[in-house]
Amino acid sequence: MTTIREEDFIQSVADGFQFISCYHPMDYILPLVEAYEREESPAAKDAMAQILINSRMAAEGRRPMCQDTGIAIAFIKVGMDVRWDTKKSLQELVDEGVRRAYTDKDNPLRASMLADPDGKRKSTGDNTPSVTHVELVPGNTVDVVVAAKGGGSENKSKFAMLLPSDNIVDWVLQQVPTMGADWCPPGMLSLGIGGSPEKAMLMAKWAMMEPLNIHELKARGPKTRSEELRLELYEKVNALGIGAQGLGGLTTVLDVKVTDYPTHAASKPVALLPNCAATRHVHFVLDGSGPAKLEPPSLDAWPKLAFDTSKSKRVNLDTLDKAEIATWKAGDRLLLNGKLLTGRDAAHKRLVEMLDKGEKMPVDFTNRFIYYVGPVDAVRDEVVGPAGPTTSSRMDKFVEPMLAQTGLIGMVGKSERKEAATASIKKHGAVYCIAVGGAAYLVSKAIKGSKLIAFEDLGMEAIREFEVKDMPVTVAVDSTGNAVHKSGPAEWRAKIGKIPVAVV
Repeated sequence: MTTIREEDFIQSVADGFQFISCYHPMDYILPLVEAYEREESPAAKDAMAQILINSRMAAEGRRPMCQDTGIAIAFIKVGMDVRWDTKKSLQELVDEGVRRAYTDKDNPLRASMLADPDGKRKSTGDNTPSVTHVELVPGNTVDVVVAAKGGGSENKSKFAMLLPSDNIVDWVLQQVPTMGADWCPPGMLSLGIGGSPEKAMLMAKWAMMEPLNIHELKARGPKTRSEELRLELYEKVNALGIGAQGLGGLTTVLDVKVTDYPTHAASKPVALLPNCAATRHVHFVLDGSGPAKLEPPSLDAWPKLAFDTSKSKRVNLDTLDKAEIATWKAGDRLLLNGKLLTGRDAAHKRLVEMLDKGEKMPVDFTNRFIYYVGPVDAVRDEVVGPAGPTTSSRMDKFVEPMLAQTGLIGMVGKSERKEAATASIKKHGAVYCIAVGGAAYLVSKAIKGSKLIAFEDLGMEAIREFEVKDMPVTVAVDSTGNAVHKSGPAEWRAKIGKIPVAVV
């Protein structure tokens, strides 16, 4: 009979979430390096380089690879011969570990969990509660997987009750283009097929914790229908040409997982879940001998890449006007310098409400840029913690009033804009740029100053003014309405099949 002590379990969970905040799994890094080396799209190759450089920096600095440090998820298999030295429930134990990890003074993680989700949406302050799944199994150990899942990829989860005769590959190929770049490819897609609706979703989420090993499967060949689907979807999804960050390229997914389960004769439930470039999970086993010991990966696994700015144009945000941004073209790479405002959903909602009431803006937006970001708290000598972009489409409904009534001329965020937002950008001669999702620590190093401007009560969503130096961005929608997230994937979808691609 094994006894698991309360403190051992809690500390192991806390260590696990701290660990995954800054260390990518090696089974993600290695195929990403291979994808980077064979990528022929300059924009996608640049994005993957930033992700790899950021990943190494996060590992070296023991800071989060992404500002969205995720919803805390735990999968726990408890041996039936295990006894617990605790009065707490498993949910309470996991939550205490999450609380300890996310409030760590040396590496605080962003608390993204909000209570009253359809009401006040107020932060719980410590990223609890976790989402915990428990299974009772034979044995005398406790098997634990902890994962942190960002909102950008979670929001692109898909589910359908297909007809038994419907083709799953066709459905997936219909869904993936609608996901755009919000889920920060290159990453993984995971399918759960069968069971009931909740079973399909859970199977897909659980399979995300498995190593990326599609190349091993390609080498030995499929043995089951699920493995056949993995290979078919891997090839066909990559043939869509979406590419890294949706910029167009050879690699959109590094792996596809498929898990199935018997289902009702009248049903075919299918869940499709994406995992982003900030793939974060770790597995450990407790046997009663103490807390888990997690070994950091060797930095030798990361390529020693230098960030190439030779093809980027330096711009001064403090002197910009519409005449200058009119010279930029979709796909241009820029290095931003000067004062950059910040603001996300809650700030934009409040600003537009103030406009509707005729109230004075808390800052003059004339000829200014705003960055959609919710940074991690700073530690030690940092100006700001990891500060990567958030999903821009959440701000789309605010674009027209902001451009029409405030003098704002530019926005920086992540992934594509919807048609109405793109039309507003064109109408007002504005511009939209993207920073690389999954390169939050790298971006933060370009931020040399930070000052609170307004809405302090909104925490990470408050309006701040960053002083930036050579912050790398790409023009995603230029002042004429040309959008790289449309042109890039279309170009590479047409090219794929005509380009010799090395088999790995």
